[in-house]
Amino acid sequence: MDQPRPIAHRLKLLLLGTSTALLVGAAADSVRLRGERWLAPGMRVSALTSQPRECLDPDADARLVAIGRAAFRDPLLLGGQGARAQLSCATCHPSGRSNPAFLLPELSDKPGTADVTSSLMSSHRGNGVFDPKPIPDLTAPNKVSRDPASSALATFVHGLITEEFDGNEPPPLAFEGLLAYLRALRACRPDTRETIAVDAAIADTTAAMRAASDALDLGDKPTARLLIGAARMRLGNIDERYDLPAVERDRPAIATADRQLLALQLALDRGDDIAPRLAAWRFPPALATRLRRDAPRSLYDPAVLAGSIAN
Repeated sequence: MDQPRPIAHRLKLLLLGTSTALLVGAAADSVRLRGERWLAPGMRVSALTSQPRECLDPDADARLVAIGRAAFRDPLLLGGQGARAQLSCATCHPSGRSNPAFLLPELSDKPGTADVTSSLMSSHRGNGVFDPKPIPDLTAPNKVSRDPASSALATFVHGLITEEFDGNEPPPLAFEGLLAYLRALRACRPDTRETIAVDAAIADTTAAMRAASDALDLGDKPTARLLIGAARMRLGNIDERYDLPAVERDRPAIATADRQLLALQLALDRGDDIAPRLAAWRFPPALATRLRRDAPRSLYDPAVLAGSIAN
């Protein structure tokens, strides 16, 4: 099992080697946010400050969908080179939609495409041919049945994780939740975009921790551990947005929150009963207040971001 790493390390994580160095694109010192590495020049500001609105079936199992939603946003679910590049399902499918700004060297020939049979990502499905395809919208009808009575979606998603990305076998509840989330996705009416804001990141962190608590209650420790990792990833997303002189005073408190979650992961690994601590966890209120107050001077602000990133 990979050892969990603190925010400062994870935000600097890059793929190693010549081919994988090409994968992450821009050098670490030329980008502010990880997302810049897989976004087309000229489209980065828009893609990093807004995203499609997410719509879900209101009749779906809310607890199971929440577990899948957190896993969908966690690179560790995919594993392999994707995780090393910190790519998650949501990277190509924000809010379950397509990503017309996605552009990654050696995987894309134009924005909005990806080669799903690349040898760079998969030892199982790599075909030695550069053949990118448009990234699909997961809310649109497709060739894979989402009927719960059919095994088609489970077979497809399992192959994507374990073969297309060379990932490990997903924990049972995380996998079940992921299928529930994919089945619950709906096209929004009207189809609009929403601002990427710190409030949403705080909410996503909280939701991932609540989902981790539910997974532990349901007896799936590996899923609980994965989802604590998803919460830590969301903290990392917040941290990099405050990596500016005007707001860097907030970062030590983010790191402290991350260490608390790391301690929970390590306690779970030791076999400790962390259920009460997990259920009681709340995003630190004082930190949330400071983050909201300072957001206009952080990289959540479109004008600040536009002046800071390599666009």
